[in-house]
Amino acid sequence: MGHKCWYDSAMTHTRKRLGDFGEQVAKAHLIRKGMSFIAHQWRCSEGEIDLIMRDGAVLVFVEVRTRRSHIVGIAAESITPQKQVRLITLAYTYLTTCVVSQEAAWRIDVVTVELDRQGRVVQCLHILHAIEEH
Repeated sequence: MGHKCWYDSAMTHTRKRLGDFGEQVAKAHLIRKGMSFIAHQWRCSEGEIDLIMRDGAVLVFVEVRTRRSHIVGIAAESITPQKQVRLITLAYTYLTTCVVSQEAAWRIDVVTVELDRQGRVVQCLHILHAIEEH
């Protein structure tokens, strides 16, 4: 019928914890690079922005991708063209909803967090202007 089995529920919970951990690692990494924190997991009807930061005068929308290994590809490869369009839509929604000037400088970055099998951070890579509006 419509029931989730315990395995699906456990996988969803584990994936959420992994994502939350990656977002905390990314946030700390960006703060160390001199950025200021604005929001975490900002949500609207179109979806969610993982992190919103400020880099000087520039508003930065950050998509965080966390992976335990390279078996299914690197984290940055998981951002599909559809996800890119959604992130641009989310950025515009934030700008209009949060009364930020449409003229404000902004960009979309990606932070990839790679973990080893024990859950230790192996690499945290910040990709500036990773997604650009066409």
